[in-house]
Amino acid sequence: MGQFLKQTIASIIGTIAGLLLLITMGATGFVMLLVAATANTSLESTVKNKSILVLDLSTPIRDSSPPVDIRKVVAGNADSSLTLRDVLQSLETASKDDRIVGLFLDGRKGGANSGYAVMAEVRDAIAQFQATGKKIIAYDVGWSEQEYYLASVADEVLLNPMGMLEFNGLSSQQTFFKGALDKYGIGVQIVRVGDYKSAVEPYTRDNLSKENRQQTADVLDDLWQKFLTTVGENRQLDTKDLQQIADSQGFVEPKDAEKMGLIDEIAYFDTANAKLRELTGESGKKKESFRQISLKDYSKDRLNSDRDANLNTDVTNQIAVVYAEGSIVGGKGNVEQIGSDRFSQEFRELREDNNVKAIVLRVNSPGGSATASEVILREVLLTKKEKPVIVSMGNIAASGGYWISAGADYIFAEENTITGSIGVFGLLPNIQEIGNNNGITWDVVQTGKLADIGSTVRPKTDAELAIFQKSVKQTYNLFLKKVARYRNLPKEEVNRIAQGKIWSGKEASKIGLVDRIGGLEAAIAYAAEKAELGKNWNVQEYPKNRSWETEIVDRLLQVEAIQKIDQSDPFTEELHKIKEDFQILQSFNDPRNIYAHSSFDVDIN
Repeated sequence: MGQFLKQTIASIIGTIAGLLLLITMGATGFVMLLVAATANTSLESTVKNKSILVLDLSTPIRDSSPPVDIRKVVAGNADSSLTLRDVLQSLETASKDDRIVGLFLDGRKGGANSGYAVMAEVRDAIAQFQATGKKIIAYDVGWSEQEYYLASVADEVLLNPMGMLEFNGLSSQQTFFKGALDKYGIGVQIVRVGDYKSAVEPYTRDNLSKENRQQTADVLDDLWQKFLTTVGENRQLDTKDLQQIADSQGFVEPKDAEKMGLIDEIAYFDTANAKLRELTGESGKKKESFRQISLKDYSKDRLNSDRDANLNTDVTNQIAVVYAEGSIVGGKGNVEQIGSDRFSQEFRELREDNNVKAIVLRVNSPGGSATASEVILREVLLTKKEKPVIVSMGNIAASGGYWISAGADYIFAEENTITGSIGVFGLLPNIQEIGNNNGITWDVVQTGKLADIGSTVRPKTDAELAIFQKSVKQTYNLFLKKVARYRNLPKEEVNRIAQGKIWSGKEASKIGLVDRIGGLEAAIAYAAEKAELGKNWNVQEYPKNRSWETEIVDRLLQVEAIQKIDQSDPFTEELHKIKEDFQILQSFNDPRNIYAHSSFDVDIN
């Protein structure tokens, strides 16, 4: 009752504050705020004849649109990210658009680290654009590895004379908190099943375990071999020679890069500009730049055209693409989490919608709450009785991310997707030592030996740990049974490939965890085929984005907003990573304290 009263009073105060703010601003001020918020969203792009499509490689490419950031909207700084489908569809449209004569991959602002699975899909789309005969030019002051992964497909790769090309392999760095927890007197006890289930290691060790080191090395090697093979094919270089460069050079100087065949020309931007002006037919004119349109603006133009074209389209044949991004938590979660209640409701509504003929579940999640994962899986299973449910895995679909995927009719993944991690653990922290060190003690009266088993102010006894261990083992066995049943695999085989071990999409397809190598568009096409829709269908994406109007009202009423830290320097970036690691702990809200969460860091360098 006390908590209810506090929440009620806080809500009333927030509402009154919001109303006072509206009164203070006045109607005119509020209208001006809305005008400012929409000033940059009403502009429509016009594609001029003989234009170059420009893909800024610093643009983050996400599975779905990010939540609205009102501060950026009001300031006129619209979010620069693009969704994966926007990029893929825009490249496909541009390849058939007579107004677009070429593509410029602009790396001057740096890379976005969107993940290698996403980059693989984008790279395939760029290659298909190139196959139509349109030229691709790539330029950077200094090529990073992930940027170069895209750029290597270009007809011409240019590098600034003062730049370098990063070519040193992939790495994954883990942060460990055990020393800090020990220093401040925070105890952590764990129960787990699976030799490779390493998500607990940051809180119990100060380095990688042998098993975790091995599985990380295996996955990185798969991703790196995919990188070498892809780059080697486009640059007509042997993978052994590329590996030798990575082992001996690390950062390749421009002259060496040109000599080795990694780039085509050492040049300043004005040279790239001249090449692009030649493509647009402007080479004889005195102009500083070339005729161009950014991929983001082209996407808006395409959406406007598609909207007009779809006015008379039959809307009864829909394929719903449902995005599951972030950690899996119980309840509704926030906009960057997969809340089991919110997600289940979404699936129920789509299941009951007769216009929706098939669902593609796009998973990009390291997992989280085992209970929440099971709640979501149940809705997936109920839905596939009514209509096809196809999974498309993004950069990572591991542990709980695999749990919610296993029951689908069919699973797509990229070769460099990270998946598996079939295992569970329990994390049991306590603050006894830090409390005692600061003069705080606790005492308890109870009616049974286990009455305070959930206490966080003391360590668990051996008997209590045995109870938690039993529960974790039962959950693990449940996980195994579900994977064995829905993937049609012997339980003994699932147990062998489980143990919390992570797999690349390439290896997962060999052992039966994945059905086919392919991206999001391939999964959508397969869903249409399974639903027998022919060519008469359209795609709707879920969850629907919150409008900026709703976001403004929520902000005025003091609804909690997600704060972001600008990654302006390496030190800030590292602090941001540490904060994100701690936020994982905050998302651990399973009622049984049992989690199917992967520890693998997909921020691969």
